[in-house]
Amino acid sequence: MHRRFEIATSGPGLYEFTRDVAAWVAGADAEEALLTLFIRHTSASLAIQENADPEVRTDLKEFFHRLVPPTTDPSMSYLTHTYEGPDDMPAHIKSALLPVSLQIPVISGRMALGTWQGIYLFEHRSRAHRREVMALLR
Repeated sequence: MHRRFEIATSGPGLYEFTRDVAAWVAGADAEEALLTLFIRHTSASLAIQENADPEVRTDLKEFFHRLVPPTTDPSMSYLTHTYEGPDDMPAHIKSALLPVSLQIPVISGRMALGTWQGIYLFEHRSRAHRREVMALLR
């Protein structure tokens, strides 16, 4: 069974979509399975991260911004792929560093996530996007 999730973003940051995936899995009538999520973009990623304290998401966004700043930062002057703006190549670098797919066990019809774990799309571009995540349950 498969499904396409569409997540609207409004700039860099982590966008949780755990509830949408959990509802789909619950309705799939799969007692034991493996859920695979795959993002269909090269400038965004996926993450399983804490969903209790929003400061975690803020700190992660800021860390990756400092790790790979836009090409307007003098430290990034060596980059040449800037066709779509100063966040273009840095977004591709972040996507190469972070996962673009996740696997989550499904046990007793529910995702086996930990108490404080949530599923996130990590947007790396500055402008708004509609991102697609494909889900496969086997």
